[in-house]
Amino acid sequence: MSEANKPVIILVRPQLGQNIGKAARAMLNFGLTEMRLVAPRDGWPNPEAGPAASGADEVLEHASVFEYTEQAIADCSMVFASTVRRRDLVMPVMSPEQMADQIRASTEKSAILFGPERSGLETEEVALANAIVTVPINPEFGSLNLAQAVILLAYEWSKSANLAQPTAKELEPMAPHGELQGLIAQLNEELDGTGYFHPPSRTEATKNTLRTIFTKAGWSSRELKAIRGVIRALSGSRSSKR
Repeated sequence: MSEANKPVIILVRPQLGQNIGKAARAMLNFGLTEMRLVAPRDGWPNPEAGPAASGADEVLEHASVFEYTEQAIADCSMVFASTVRRRDLVMPVMSPEQMADQIRASTEKSAILFGPERSGLETEEVALANAIVTVPINPEFGSLNLAQAVILLAYEWSKSANLAQPTAKELEPMAPHGELQGLIAQLNEELDGTGYFHPPSRTEATKNTLRTIFTKAGWSSRELKAIRGVIRALSGSRSSKR
């Protein structure tokens, strides 16, 4: 994923240093590193941002500060305003998925605008954007904080990014059928000695049920050895009490 495809995250008049730090953390989790701040209320740098960023220092250290939103988006060809649908503006309204598709399809610089925590973007600021992007949310409780909004849109963009994935633990190969039959034979022998198979007329049906349980589980050789060890331990414990 080229740098040109990475959207710039622009926080307009952010109010709390902690929220700026949390937004930086959200960005870096999904591979975004360019943050721009427009008229942060408490100035910049803000000592509360660092601890809240939890290690996303590179985002904070390279954050740019602007006086006006127009300045912050001057080099961006596509701008998306993260806000609810505005009935006072006639402009496209997109889902996060649609926004991400547009960003990925373009080689031009793009930006996502986020408004202040309490009030959101002003109408004049939304009007600067090419489109509104709205996160589907419970209409009875529309309470996303700044970092949550950033992480949702950053995640949507990241779906096509070449980000590292946790290394999957390689599955153990299934045990040979002969080893499985050895386990079943051992189990049947021990159960037979306890009188488990009763009444006699149901013995074969019960054995088939047990066989099915162990066969469809896909045990590895290591797991079968462990189970057989458990059976031997239980059998030995029972014998010592006789």
